[in-house]
Parts: sequence; structure tokens; C-alpha cells
Amino acid sequence: MSESLLIDHSASKEEKYNALIPQIKALVEGEEDTIANLANISAALKEAMNFFWVGFYMVKGDELVLGPFQGPIACTRIKKGKGVCGTVWAEGKTIVVPDVDAFPGHIACSSASRSEIVLPAFKNGEVALVLDIDSSELNTFDSIDQIYLEDLMIIVGKFL
Repeated sequence: MSESLLIDHSASKEEKYNALIPQIKALVEGEEDTIANLANISAALKEAMNFFWVGFYMVKGDELVLGPFQGPIACTRIKKGKGVCGTVWAEGKTIVVPDVDAFPGHIACSSASRSEIVLPAFKNGEVALVLDIDSSELNTFDSIDQIYLEDLMIIVGKFL
């Protein structure tokens, strides 16, 4: 297992994902500890893509509870259906938010967050956790992010 990433920071977004996803897959392969894997995935995404905030919220009872993340401190608990993360949990599908101020009920954990993508991972057909990624810029996330990050969430679902 390698503890360093090989990413060309001058590459296009798609080229970065094409380099990053296989490295993440190799990083988590053979590691059985979910928290360790989620921590390394958060760090890899933040380092490679230079996102403002990257982290996981895990379903625990009737709330999402903050898990491993990289970035400023964050909201600790989110109810189902509340904010972007709670909505992804309730709907079981990815949501891309070009401008968080335009999302009804957005939970502002940081006023520096301007756009966001949130994706679910499933265990036994149910949402088990969500990956939340924030940018300090508007309109950061698009179909390229969605495609590659949804592929990543399939990898995550395999070790949950």
C-alpha cells in the first residue's frame, strides 16, 4: 500500500480523477477498517482535487453523524431530509448544488462554502453514509465529478 499520491496538479479534472480513483482503490484494498479507509479517502480527495471540505456523514439511527473529514470544523449531526446531506440520505441519489445559497434549507456549516456535491453509499440496499464535498467557489461540480465520485462510492460501498 502506498501512502503517497501521484497526481499532476496541472492536469484536467478528468485526468486527475483517472489518476486518483485507481490509487484510492489500491489504498483501501485489503484494509478492513472502515474509519481508516474513509479517513484516507477524505485526505486523498482533498489533496488531489484541492476541495475546500471533504468528509463523510454516517447513518446512525435517525441522524447522519460526522465521520472522517478534511477541512474546517463541521456540523456534527444532520437529520434525514435536512440540508443537502439529509436530502441525499432521504432520496438515495447524488445532488449537485452549484450555489448553496439557492438550495432550500441548506445547512451552512461554513459560510465559505459556495457549491457542493453530496453522494450516497449503500449497504444492503440502504444509504449507509454520504460523501459531502464543498468548494469555496460557485459552480465547481459538474457531470465529470458526479460520474467519477459515483464510481468511488461503489468502491466505498464494498467495504461498508
